[in-house]
Amino acid sequence: MSFTRRNLLLLAAAFGIAAGPATAYAQETLNVGAYPTNPPFEYKNESGTFEGFEVDIVNEAAKRIGMTTEIADLGFQALFAATTSKRIDVAISSITITPERLKSQAFSQPYYDSDMGIAAKADSPIKAEADLKGKIIGVLSGSTGEVWTKQHQEAGGFSEVKGYDTQQNLLLDLSAGRVDAAVSDIPGLEYSFTRMKDLAVKERIKTGEQYGLMMAKDHPLLGKLNDALTAMKEDGTLAAIHKKWFGSDAPADSSTVKEMPMPKA
Repeated sequence: MSFTRRNLLLLAAAFGIAAGPATAYAQETLNVGAYPTNPPFEYKNESGTFEGFEVDIVNEAAKRIGMTTEIADLGFQALFAATTSKRIDVAISSITITPERLKSQAFSQPYYDSDMGIAAKADSPIKAEADLKGKIIGVLSGSTGEVWTKQHQEAGGFSEVKGYDTQQNLLLDLSAGRVDAAVSDIPGLEYSFTRMKDLAVKERIKTGEQYGLMMAKDHPLLGKLNDALTAMKEDGTLAAIHKKWFGSDAPADSSTVKEMPMPKA
């Protein structure tokens, strides 16, 4: 009995259908979305390549599950729609794990602990939250800094909350005096202020915020990437990445070092 080309194509198709469920997620590239001006967590270098603390984390986690990464440049707010629509597999950009976000997104275990800060010009009379009455406060749109500021606007008497599409534009306006203060994550502010000497963090807002990899709720790789993070904590890789980008050892009780439970809604 001889097989025609049509027979071979049909046979190949049959095998392909049979193998479908087992190879449904056989892609080799982990599609990552990142906000491009968020050093030292992620930013584009002069050649246009992403670098940073979270870039190293997601690259290493992907490597451990047999994948490579492709990182797309997205605005901060766009990251949430991109994971939900599965345009990307993972979002990074110092994304705080919150109960509200867990209603529509999934997160890996946290790998970084952070607080927010109130920043102003170094010579500004603003020293603390109490000094913000009647002031214009700048925030990154869609961030937890925006949430906090709007929640405290009425009680604090802030005259206006002004949203920005990038941290860079926010801090440039702060330096130029177009806003009186900014509320944002401490690490990003302190990193920026190593170069913007006229600005300073005036007060730390203790929030207990933690960052994780953000993915769609039903994403099949969430558990594997979470396990990779656990292994990176256990063998010291995550601590070494922290040392590389922040120049200091992560606290022994921090989520950078300790295995943590995966957040649940």
